[in-house]
Amino acid sequence: MALPDRPVPAPACAGIVLAAGAGTRYGKPKALAEGGAWLRGAVAALRDGGCDPVIVVLGATGPDPAAVHLPADVVTVWAADWATGLGASVRAGLIAAARTPARYAAIMPVDTPDVGAAVIARVTAAAFAAPSGLARAVFHNTPGHPVVLAHNHWTSICQEAVGDSGARTYLAGRADMVCVTCDDLATGVDHDYPASSAR
Repeated sequence: MALPDRPVPAPACAGIVLAAGAGTRYGKPKALAEGGAWLRGAVAALRDGGCDPVIVVLGATGPDPAAVHLPADVVTVWAADWATGLGASVRAGLIAAARTPARYAAIMPVDTPDVGAAVIARVTAAAFAAPSGLARAVFHNTPGHPVVLAHNHWTSICQEAVGDSGARTYLAGRADMVCVTCDDLATGVDHDYPASSAR
């Protein structure tokens, strides 16, 4: 008698929200934008898109997670050197992810509020299927977030993530990065100024 096939579980993927910046152009840390709604939305998008755990990297708001009112099951880490640039947040997030069973990490900034769970799920699925384990969202031919990274890339990214480069230096020009069109799901636009600001 043939046994029924069991579905193969998806690999564990950590979600990382980069929320450490001071938001100079916005006028306040974007972790606090819209009363914290952007941050809570990013956490929900990653969780509902299949990421576990969800890690939030804090910086300008200080090390106390109470300042941003997150769900109790969210992992928070403080990038003490956040002021040196985006690279500090990427390093802090990946180091935290490396302490979990996750084999992939989906990274997104706090300031892309219309990127939802469907985008996360689509891009993570592409990364799981890619030999390189690398995938990113693309919106109207413009690279965006999330960027999904298999575990074997994390050490090299941490070594190269300095200043404001984030993972950009490591990923630049890689032919094995899978670009996933998500125009039908979101704009992917990052918001640098309050909606009331005329820009």
